[in-house]
Amino acid sequence: MGEHEHSEQEPVGCGCGCGAPARPAHPAGLQIGVRPPVATGTGQHTLAQAQIPAGRFVMGDAAGDRNPGDGEVPLHEVEVPAFTIDETTVTNEAFAAFVDATDYRTEAEEFGFSAVFHLALAAPESDIMGQPAATPWWFGVRGAHWRHPGGSRSDLDGLADHPVVHVSWNDARAYCAWAGRRLPTEAEWEYAARGGLDRARFPWGDAAIDEDGWRANIWQGAFPRENTLEDGWLTTAPVRSFAPNGYGLWQPVGNVWEWCADWFDPGYYAVSPPVAPQGPQRGAQRVLRGGSYLCHSSYCNRYRNAARSQNTPDSSMGNAGFRTVADA
Repeated sequence: MGEHEHSEQEPVGCGCGCGAPARPAHPAGLQIGVRPPVATGTGQHTLAQAQIPAGRFVMGDAAGDRNPGDGEVPLHEVEVPAFTIDETTVTNEAFAAFVDATDYRTEAEEFGFSAVFHLALAAPESDIMGQPAATPWWFGVRGAHWRHPGGSRSDLDGLADHPVVHVSWNDARAYCAWAGRRLPTEAEWEYAARGGLDRARFPWGDAAIDEDGWRANIWQGAFPRENTLEDGWLTTAPVRSFAPNGYGLWQPVGNVWEWCADWFDPGYYAVSPPVAPQGPQRGAQRVLRGGSYLCHSSYCNRYRNAARSQNTPDSSMGNAGFRTVADA
């Protein structure tokens, strides 16, 4: 179905429209509440772990599928120490345990709004605060946050095992601090997502995403107007849907974008160290990996191992979450 094509009209370096626009600057005089401190390493992280062996791999796009401006080249060999990583993205149930233990309020709750895809909206029109001109399928929705992913008329009923969304990079880091864990580096994420298949397009290899049944949760139909739901899901799927990769990771591509530790720089691969790269020392946006349920062959082909995107660390959206790692 042409899963490696992308539109010539596609904006570059912005998450291709299947990632939400960055959160706008704070209005003058807006006072954001002070969160309670999160005690480091006090929480119980209950997600099952995949054991990732130390090794080397070729990082970047080896198949020619790259998007301009994302910095998926040059190809470079990277050595990664052993680590453990969540088999799945952090679920609503796991994030709720963190919030219940700490009274943490996410940035979406503090700001009072978050980005919701237009077909996922579950809120009165009066809660829509605006639409970005470049990506009008995204709404800024008052009252949307992790407990209300579609807006004020939505909840988490039946979604305990779905990925938590509307969490910013800062929120993910707060969870990691509580759990005594950390976000994966971009190199760790890609190494784990590949599942031992060096230079492969996808976690399962190079087969098309719909060959012999759907292999990940992405968009089908005419983006962004109609999703034919051939894979069974309009938005998020349970974290253990489809099949795990060779290292035991479920859905490293599709479903939700995943925050990584690194600052984003499209030129970083040219200067990346060969052993355990940590990303640039500074930046304005943090790396997101893996694509989401909004990726589609006609517009976004970032549901690949090598694909990269980015957003500001305070931004949140209905199609981004995270998974955590720890040193072995």
